[in-house]
Amino acid sequence: MNHYFNPVKICQGKGCLKNLPDLLQSLIADKGSDVLLIVWSECVLENKVIKALLNKQEGYKVHPLVFTASNPSVQDLFRVYEHTRKLNLGAVVGIGGGSVLDVAKSLCCMHDLDITDIDDLRRIIIDKRFTENKMPWIGIPTTAGTGSEVTCWATIWDPEIEVKRSVESKENYAYAALIDPELSSTLPLALAVSSALDAVAHAVESYWAKASNCVSKALALSAIREIMIHIDGLFINDFAAHYAMAKGSMLAGLAFSNTKTTACHSISYPLTMHYKIPHGVAVSMLLSPVFKLNLQEIEDPKSLLAALGVKDADEFKTRINELLTRASIKSTLSQWGADKSDIEALVPLCITKGRADNNPVLLTNENIASILESIY
Repeated sequence: MNHYFNPVKICQGKGCLKNLPDLLQSLIADKGSDVLLIVWSECVLENKVIKALLNKQEGYKVHPLVFTASNPSVQDLFRVYEHTRKLNLGAVVGIGGGSVLDVAKSLCCMHDLDITDIDDLRRIIIDKRFTENKMPWIGIPTTAGTGSEVTCWATIWDPEIEVKRSVESKENYAYAALIDPELSSTLPLALAVSSALDAVAHAVESYWAKASNCVSKALALSAIREIMIHIDGLFINDFAAHYAMAKGSMLAGLAFSNTKTTACHSISYPLTMHYKIPHGVAVSMLLSPVFKLNLQEIEDPKSLLAALGVKDADEFKTRINELLTRASIKSTLSQWGADKSDIEALVPLCITKGRADNNPVLLTNENIASILESIY
């Protein structure tokens, strides 16, 4: 039986950022609350829509916070919590890539809790002991890849003990998402390509996930086609390509918002943690070997291959490696500084609950090692 749910109000298209003031007014009006605005860079504060919000003289006050960390840690999240805990907030707006959006939505889960230290924060995340009075948030992505603006979980890293944590709550979908391709059209080429491939991974993994359904499959195929048809336009900085990446990333986010991801993401986490391989690069390197592993369990693989524009998993690998190479991105573990002797120690770290067990084929030490060897 198929079930699908996503409550996020979505506005997608060039210039849609202009809808932010009206959305905030509907959230904050007559509540006597203020707004926390988390942005990835000071330059966002110069945007005319944002500048007008910062200069508001009545109604609510906007408090800006620049957050520049990539792969946010529990330490980063705790610092933001401490910095903002005394503000009288009624909403949070995140403008940035997945890191900013993940911090914004995580903060909304714990804004009125009494968190004493980082260990306390860890326990709250592990036990999912989040606030009952969830604060609404609005997600505005400036990269086209994570889909975080339409999902209800956030990735928070814990480098001290080398684990990835998930802040997850069905109550933590955004109030609204504004997907404006103008905000992602100035991305450096390598980031634009790796972000787009992250979105492809979200859609592909959603398609074959155990939790997949007919709605998520349709969204996934649409996302894959949109991205793979237009991704080459990124290399000539074609705005139509940036528009397609933003749209495709949103569709992929809607797909995996209901299914989560699978083996590619599960195996990728230690690669990012140990070798600093950007997340989108790590998952894209794993797509082809995991496709081969899952092939016999994929429903209608021909439709998936057609959306990808390839005839089989080998051609898929060639296509991914070509895109990475053209964008001057390293495409093997050895190029990222791994030794072949590392693989044995990496294998047990590649099992992530909620991702590995969502893969249609059981992950074992043997097939994980084989996958890692294939991308070495």
